[in-house]
Order: sequence, then C-alpha cells, then structure tokens
Amino acid sequence: MTSSARSTVQHEDEHVRVTRWDFAPGESTGRHVHGYDYVVVPVTDGLIDAVAADGTVTASELRAGQSYARPAGAEHEVVNAGTRPLAFVEIELTGPAHARRPGRA
Repeated sequence: MTSSARSTVQHEDEHVRVTRWDFAPGESTGRHVHGYDYVVVPVTDGLIDAVAADGTVTASELRAGQSYARPAGAEHEVVNAGTRPLAFVEIELTGPAHARRPGRA
C-alpha cells in the first residue's frame, strides 16, 4: 500500500485551480477523477505509474518544464515509480468551456 502524496492548492479562481503535488518514491495521489480538463507541468524529472480504474498501469517519464494536457473524466491514480522525490503542478481549467459534461469524451 502506498502512502498519499502531499498536495497544496496554490491558486484558485473561477477559471483555474493550480495545485502542486510533492511525492516521495512510492507515494500516490490516491484514486480520483478530474471534473475538468487539466494540464500537468512537472517541476522535477521523474517516473510515474498511472493506474486506471480497471487496474491497467501506464508507465511514463515526466520531464521538468514540459506540459501534458489531459481531458476531464478519467478515473486514475498516479504513483511516483522513481527512486527520487517528484513534484508536479496540475492546472485545472475550471471555466465553463472546460467543465465535464454528460456525453463528453
């Protein structure tokens, strides 16, 4: 069982929520669903395992400063699969154009 990573909301308004995640090796975000489209921007390089609701694991390498856009709706968990601490920022696009809607992929 992995422990939970620490998260801190750094900014929030009617258009965006910015959250920083800090992980030790083996730590996890826990299973969650994003209700909005979002962008992940790594602060440090690292390896993650993204665990889908069905248990499928996708290994990925994150590079500091790059951005990774993700759509709303997928249920998942993110685990630090590396041997060093990992940090990234999630920018959730909370404006009405990005809100999850019924039938949206």
